[in-house]
Amino acid sequence: MLLEFREKILEPTLDLLMQSFLGFATTYAHLPMLARTHGQPATPTTVGKEFANFAHRLQHQLKTLTALPIFGKCNGAVGNFNAHQIAYPEIDWRAVSHHFIRTLRLTPNDYTTQIEPHDGMAELCQTITRINTLLIDAARDLWGYISLNYFTQSIQTQEVGSSTMPHKVNPIDFENAEGNLGLANALLNHFADKLPISRFQRDLSDSTVLRNLGVAVGHSVLAYHSLLKGLKKITPNLLTLQSDLDHHVEILGEAVQTIMRRYGLENPYEQLKQLSRGKTLTLEILRDFIQTLDLPDPVKSKLLKLTPRDYTGLAEKLALNLTQGDPHDI
Repeated sequence: MLLEFREKILEPTLDLLMQSFLGFATTYAHLPMLARTHGQPATPTTVGKEFANFAHRLQHQLKTLTALPIFGKCNGAVGNFNAHQIAYPEIDWRAVSHHFIRTLRLTPNDYTTQIEPHDGMAELCQTITRINTLLIDAARDLWGYISLNYFTQSIQTQEVGSSTMPHKVNPIDFENAEGNLGLANALLNHFADKLPISRFQRDLSDSTVLRNLGVAVGHSVLAYHSLLKGLKKITPNLLTLQSDLDHHVEILGEAVQTIMRRYGLENPYEQLKQLSRGKTLTLEILRDFIQTLDLPDPVKSKLLKLTPRDYTGLAEKLALNLTQGDPHDI
């Protein structure tokens, strides 16, 4: 059942999420966006690169998920082929049991007690938990970007935006996803802690727990579909993205002080700190400061032309490269 769930439901649904993330990464690889480290204005990124980050994380976990063996046993009451061997000693019982288990597309495990020890189930639960955790991270980030108006949501006429405030369109899909992912992880973490433990050669404390595997994966799949639904509704808000970048010239202080360090100028961090911290820094003020620096003319000219919209490093290449091949080949 776990094997079929992984192949027929889990992997295809997560692949849809992956393709959605990659679609955003490709389409908006070039679109600059103010980053928000600690919630504060920070060095710019691009919309596509942020989606590429989640796609890359999900890719890694999906490789782990797909490679996990799902074990089976057919070796008797305490795992030693006792009754098999006494009744038909001429038969190679390990070979027979391995053949049978592999016909079910499971991985044979000879080293068991009365039950297969469920370590493989624990690994599966832990992998799904990691996937769910990174998707909680994505849901919260998207919720936050919507609250900053970096993304707008398409209006669904059949949905109630808010129970009392008709002007609102609440990010309910990302909220529903976060709630279901958290509930699933609470169960999955317990499964991973509990299922590998069985007193001596067998106890039944795992039995009632195993009956709830479907509950945990059910909440996970509900969450994945909520995320897919939410992703179909959002579009980057170009005006807000550009305005936020234009109003935070101070983020260019990183670029200027790094260049100052390269060319051996004194106290670059302190000079930029004095110029920008707690103040409204404009391009004019920053450019006046740059003009005073003892820098080569080509370098100074490049800095004078720099704006927050241009200061995105390799973000576009990184986002596009993930969708085109080797993520290390940029």
